[in-house]
Amino acid sequence: MALSLLVVSISFYLKEYISPDSDLYATLSLVSVAGVVVMVIAFSLGLGAMSWIIMSEILPINIKGLAGSFATLANWFFSWLVTLTTNLLLDWSSGGTFTIYTAVCVFTAGFVAIWVPETKGKTLEEIQ
Repeated sequence: MALSLLVVSISFYLKEYISPDSDLYATLSLVSVAGVVVMVIAFSLGLGAMSWIIMSEILPINIKGLAGSFATLANWFFSWLVTLTTNLLLDWSSGGTFTIYTAVCVFTAGFVAIWVPETKGKTLEEIQ
């Protein structure tokens, strides 16, 4: 996700210095669309499902309902926040918007690598 968003941000930065009549401008437009498509696919295959998997595997049975409700609320709240701020950020800077999204993806990957435990091959009792 981070690499595809980086490609999108670089293409937007480069488009600021290229004439809209050039072939490179059209190519960069296609590259930015392809980058967004790759990011959506990567999100769907990876990070998009992570919160649902974590809820089902890590949360203890006695708090699963309440904690799952809170996690779902947080997930939808941040989805709303991203949707709300995207147009404001794009008006500010298209390249800057996707640079921010790239930084968030890199931070998230680091957070997951450090703090989310591996549950493969463990029983529910071992996880809890």
